[in-house]
Amino acid sequence: MKTSLLLCCLLGATPAFALAADTVTTVPVHFTKGASSSVTKGSFKGYDSVLYTLSAKAGQHMKVGVTGSSNANFNLFAPGDKPGESTALGGGSVGQDWSGALPASGTYSVQVYQTRATARRGEKVNYSIHFAIE
Repeated sequence: MKTSLLLCCLLGATPAFALAADTVTTVPVHFTKGASSSVTKGSFKGYDSVLYTLSAKAGQHMKVGVTGSSNANFNLFAPGDKPGESTALGGGSVGQDWSGALPASGTYSVQVYQTRATARRGEKVNYSIHFAIE
């Protein structure tokens, strides 16, 4: 009985920050009529991330680049693939763009995040991300 009471007290003492989930904000990317590229500004903090979604066709060429905070990184995921569950099609960071031919038609996802070392410190990341599809 004493053991179960102690266990209940310890479990009840879990800090609130340990229960909070990381926030993933999803942002659809839209190109203005006749345009083949788009630039979006954003920010996040700590372990949060931003997931951009955009549609493309197999064989099209995509380029993704990020500028701003040196903590900004990104991973590109093919249609049906998800961050944390699938291998990224590619990735990059400030000064290291990704470009390539797209293997399938559908909705691609680009996750902007920061590394664990800076996320752990709760650093804020301000960035701009550029998408081009031809």
